Amino acid sequence: MKYILSVLVENKPGVLSRVTGLISRRGFNIDSLAVAPTEDVSMSRMTIIVDADEVAYEQLTKQLHKLVSVYKISDMTHEDAIERELVLFKVMAPPDRRHEIIEIANIFRAKVVDVGKNTLTVEATGTQSKLDAMEGLFRGYGIRQLTRTGKIAMSRS
Repeated sequence: MKYILSVLVENKPGVLSRVTGLISRRGFNIDSLAVAPTEDVSMSRMTIIVDADEVAYEQLTKQLHKLVSVYKISDMTHEDAIERELVLFKVMAPPDRRHEIIEIANIFRAKVVDVGKNTLTVEATGTQSKLDAMEGLFRGYGIRQLTRTGKIAMSRS
């Protein structure tokens, strides 16, 4: 099962390395990782997605709690949460087909952020399924480059 962890940590050098090192030493693969400072500049929030069984997941969270630089761990897997990702698509777009790509971007509420000689770069945010659907449509035109952030999440309450 994929678990979504929101981990509040000290915003200091080496903290990311200690947290990810602990996770990898336990044999988990990190499916997604996003880290950024919070409203309190002395703290950072790490959104981590790991694939684990329930027993191994419980052991992992107990080990994370033992790290001095970890203040709070929230399991957002089963919570009512807002989840988003960001993706940039560089799509092959000869001038005669650009309008089609722009129309697809508009349907998904994405925006064109760069225009090249034969490409358009489209920025989109949303759920994984929305971004996967966009990717599927853009593949028909040819994706030159794609980059995707990890998932971030915040509880609704």
